[in-house]
Amino acid sequence: MGSIVVFENVSLDGVTQDPTGEDGFTAVDWRDQLSPADREVWAGLVLDDVLGASALLIGRRSYEYFAGRYPARTGPMADRMNSLPKHVVSTTLTDPTWHNSTVLAGDIVPAVTKLKETVDGELRVYASSRLVPLLLAHDLVDEIRLVVFPLAMGAGYSIFDQADARPLHPRLLSLVEARTVGENLLHLTYRRP
Repeated sequence: MGSIVVFENVSLDGVTQDPTGEDGFTAVDWRDQLSPADREVWAGLVLDDVLGASALLIGRRSYEYFAGRYPARTGPMADRMNSLPKHVVSTTLTDPTWHNSTVLAGDIVPAVTKLKETVDGELRVYASSRLVPLLLAHDLVDEIRLVVFPLAMGAGYSIFDQADARPLHPRLLSLVEARTVGENLLHLTYRRP
């Protein structure tokens, strides 16, 4: 049986929205705020994370973001992203073109539950701020990995926003790792007990 692992870049105040500045929420690319050494360490952390994934579980908007970039790239990160099975949660996407992609449509909770039963290893969720709250609300997330960037956004979406999902009941997660990454980043890993 697989596990669902959420990996997110997050600001000090919990915002996960638009860390690259491409969605128009902010003109700031969070990575540009890092020193070159911190940026290199962060990139290594992301690469290590994707190398540990067995498959991707992502929302449509994240799928479109990644599918618009990775097929034309090469290198360890791109090669891994391109080769992984990709499961896209969407009610509008019907014909995914990115290699090894399938669409999960209809009632998402049973579909994701079944997917967890069939995947051996970790289903990684990246950059899916609308999907993650739904997964959390239905207790489908097994682990949350956060890379905390040293900036406060003041507003924006969080993976814990529940506007599109049933209310999240408080759940105790166990801190299994907390470490400084580079000079200014914090990497936190929480797991369901």
